[in-house]
Amino acid sequence: MIKTKELLPPLVVLSLLIALWWAIVVATNSAIFPTPLQVVTGTLELVRDGSIWDHIGSSLFRVGAGFGLAVATAIPLGLWLGRVDGAYITLNPIFQILRPISPIAWIPIAILWFGVGNASPIFLIYIASVFPLIVQTAAGVHTIDRRYLRAAENFGVSRARLFRQVIIPAVLPEIIVGMRISLGVAWLVVVAAEMIALRSGLGYLIMDSRNAGNRYDLVVAAMIIIGIIGLLLDGLMRLLEKLKTVRWRYGR
Repeated sequence: MIKTKELLPPLVVLSLLIALWWAIVVATNSAIFPTPLQVVTGTLELVRDGSIWDHIGSSLFRVGAGFGLAVATAIPLGLWLGRVDGAYITLNPIFQILRPISPIAWIPIAILWFGVGNASPIFLIYIASVFPLIVQTAAGVHTIDRRYLRAAENFGVSRARLFRQVIIPAVLPEIIVGMRISLGVAWLVVVAAEMIALRSGLGYLIMDSRNAGNRYDLVVAAMIIIGIIGLLLDGLMRLLEKLKTVRWRYGR
């Protein structure tokens, strides 16, 4: 549970940033960039007409689908790469080549293959999420103390039981770290994809607000909502650190 003394400093800094934002807009007498009050008013407008919930739901659906597929693929593959040296030597260079490629660079190919529906951003999220998680999982397997593996093998533990009772519990903290990183990247990618190829979602809301009469109050509102949801998603992932099976890994 968050303590008051932990919550107070970020709230103070946030309040100072909002005050500075307001002062700069007033001092520059900007006719386009909104004040914090105008952003709040724009947000309430989106809430009243209900469109904000549709956009948030669309973005979360795409992230959930793409990220879920990435987890289902990356964790078994990463465990396999971590245990089988031949597979790691063969496939790891390929993954290391693909991993640095920006997911945004895949947008033309995604549109060519899947069109402009939901499949394109789901594919982009999958591409963005799967490689970091594969690499992190395989690296986690490689960091397991070999004494534990040899001890289990000396007792005649089967391969399935070795994975279930030794390897997976040992590598689970690293998997959680990889999932946090991958989910953050996925949330970035869906917003970028929605700006280009879709007509729903928070990314589309930003571009539509910009094109429909320079509604920068809605642009900034959507940006803030994206940041808040990203913070909440990361917080949900961090709850996994409280699982009994991984608490040994975290000092706090």
